[in-house]
Amino acid sequence: MKISAVYPGTFDPITKGHMDLVERATRLFDKVIVAVAANPSKQPAFTEDERVSLASEVLADMEGVEVCSFDSLLVDFVRERDARVILRGLRAVSDFEYEFQLAGMNRHLEPKIETLFLTPAEQYSYISSSLVREISTLGGDVSHFVHPAVEAALNRRMR
Repeated sequence: MKISAVYPGTFDPITKGHMDLVERATRLFDKVIVAVAANPSKQPAFTEDERVSLASEVLADMEGVEVCSFDSLLVDFVRERDARVILRGLRAVSDFEYEFQLAGMNRHLEPKIETLFLTPAEQYSYISSSLVREISTLGGDVSHFVHPAVEAALNRRMR
């Protein structure tokens, strides 16, 4: 049986931490669906289409990875994609409470879908999209945190 997992997020922008989690998830699942959330409540630096395009570009060499967007309830999206697992990244203990609450709610909404938490490699544990955006906005070097294509897109957008 082929098992698919969904890794949801806003990916604004996609970071090396995200890339690390996707790469490791490909060793656990036959297919990893990187699901870019529309998330209208946030004000992303990049449009939904730009985030999908950037994620597709930086993940292109990873076998078994699909990138798409969604604007529905996550469990509905996971069910529609015939996946069985939601992947969530935990950078620090402070992430756990919120992620645990989401996992519990998703389990209540769809008991057949499991949530699996992955932690990034140590060198990526402090990276967040919001910090990368802030550094880029202030003219800082983000090359250590993102793929070169993302760095170029940030440079065009933020400066």
